[in-house]
Amino acid sequence: MSAQKLTRKLGLSEADLASIKDAVADAERRTNGEIAIAVTEESSDYSFFELFASVLLGAVGFAVMLPFNAQIEALIGRFFWHEETWYLPAFCGIASFAIIAVCFFLANIPAVDRVVIPRAIRRTRVYNRALRHFVESGVYATKDRTGILIFISYMEREVRIVADSGINEKIEQAEWDDIARALAEGIRDRKAASALATVIARCGVLLERHFPAKKENPNELPDGLVVLEAGE
Repeated sequence: MSAQKLTRKLGLSEADLASIKDAVADAERRTNGEIAIAVTEESSDYSFFELFASVLLGAVGFAVMLPFNAQIEALIGRFFWHEETWYLPAFCGIASFAIIAVCFFLANIPAVDRVVIPRAIRRTRVYNRALRHFVESGVYATKDRTGILIFISYMEREVRIVADSGINEKIEQAEWDDIARALAEGIRDRKAASALATVIARCGVLLERHFPAKKENPNELPDGLVVLEAGE
């Protein structure tokens, strides 16, 4: 999924993206903290779970066909002049493979993916992906260790806020989790732009309270929304 398509799915226009960038810059002017925002289509490659579910359904389809051997054999016999013993197993094998192929295709639909992939697995993968971007993007490396990452994973419908060590000493993770829930609810209600604006302002207030702006307050991280490749 392209960056433009993903932002459209979130309901974000070019004007919204510009407003988000401005909101981050405005919040950071009053604090020594840094706010980074990233979004990805999905946080991991879940092919194993998709394939496992597809094979399982294929096996179920094969098991369902077994009691109807006689009827299937009679149906196949209508299309051939001579009866052959391999017709029936070939039909069942092809039908099972078709079920697997169709189910694997359908499993790539986000709504189906969320059913196929266990919630605990999704939550862990999102958290791990957020931590990875936290490191790779340099949020962890601000001068005073006062960076936070707002991480959105679209398919999993998860939001994580990861704060650096300097912030964790003064602000409980529970406060960030509450803000993350508010953002997730806003995205769910298709109000991503206003939810992001509110969340950025809340983060700015928290950071300003504990880390007010110093005389020298360089902008150490990009202010806009960063769109990551799926499972990157």
